[in-house]
Amino acid sequence: MLDKAFTGSGRYWGWIAFLLVLIAVGFACYLRQLEYGLGITGLSRDVSWGIYIAQFTFFVGVAASAVMVVLPYYLHNVQQFARITILGELLAVAAVTMCMLFIFVDMGQPARVLNVLLYPTPHSMMFWDMVSLSGYLVLNLVIAYVMLAAEQKGVPAPHWIKPVIILSIPWAVSIHTVTAFLYNGLPGRPLWFTAILAPRFLASAFASGPALLILLCLALRRLTTFDAGHEAIRRLGVIVAYAMTVNVFFLFLELFTALYSGMPDHAEPFAYLFFGIDGKNGLVPVMWLSVVLALAALLALLVPRFRRNERVLALASLAVFVSLWLEKGMGLIVAGFVPSPLRTVTSYAPTAPEWGIVGGVWAVGALMLTLFYKITVSVREAD
Repeated sequence: MLDKAFTGSGRYWGWIAFLLVLIAVGFACYLRQLEYGLGITGLSRDVSWGIYIAQFTFFVGVAASAVMVVLPYYLHNVQQFARITILGELLAVAAVTMCMLFIFVDMGQPARVLNVLLYPTPHSMMFWDMVSLSGYLVLNLVIAYVMLAAEQKGVPAPHWIKPVIILSIPWAVSIHTVTAFLYNGLPGRPLWFTAILAPRFLASAFASGPALLILLCLALRRLTTFDAGHEAIRRLGVIVAYAMTVNVFFLFLELFTALYSGMPDHAEPFAYLFFGIDGKNGLVPVMWLSVVLALAALLALLVPRFRRNERVLALASLAVFVSLWLEKGMGLIVAGFVPSPLRTVTSYAPTAPEWGIVGGVWAVGALMLTLFYKITVSVREAD
């Protein structure tokens, strides 16, 4: 099957070349970081996690979202998802790989990653995060390979794969739950010290991942002969609509609890995000843009007439993805450190090398997804 990834049109190879250039730039920036240290980033004593960990948090959700197509198809026999289940599983593989790379580049010295393996600490959430992510990656690799190989040979999938698929469903929930526990186990960070952080993570995951899958399905229909089916895309739109509604509701609960109670420790991070503190307001336009995109997407998704229009659905899905990337992929992490426990307000903005490394990791994920989907489409065209 791998041979199918090395045949394609000029446009296909042009896209591959573009991604390889981004990866090369990101790798060069990483070598500079490896030589000089994290001092080339915008991180500081007060803001010790930045865009690397923010991207890790966001893509854990994208990876976990594969359950939203696996669960209906394998447990409830929703046949409309038959053609896109493999796409969700391959998306999970690419997303988990990106998560691991973001952890790798955030560590500074990569050898520190080995400490989790050489000195396992079962009472550490970091240890369980490693277990959940690596286990989920292996599960989805096995499922995707076995299902695609069976499809290529024109034979039914082996019976033993069904329990593995069922195991992947709670495992998908666990990877984002454990990540949330990693944050809200830190009582010195009031923004994360909330019992609904894990539900918030899952709601955003079940909105952002299917939204991205809708965009990928529409792109495949336009660029290849593969068609996921109008009904499958429509049902994904319904999932995004309800998950995004729950996500916005949870955010409202957080805002009400923090602001109405008037507790400074809980209110100040939200004040920093939406209004700025002491003239430091770098994230204010980012967060308001996230709110506007979320509300616009909800308006489009909750009205069935709008949702049935695939162009509107595509725009709404893009708005959901970008909104959650801004809110969860930047604001949630940075505002966890601002103000600091010493009441200081330290601004954070990613530097050019940080953006270069982030772009390189995104390109790795896009390259993996391109090759995976090229193989999948080629196998199904051969059928």
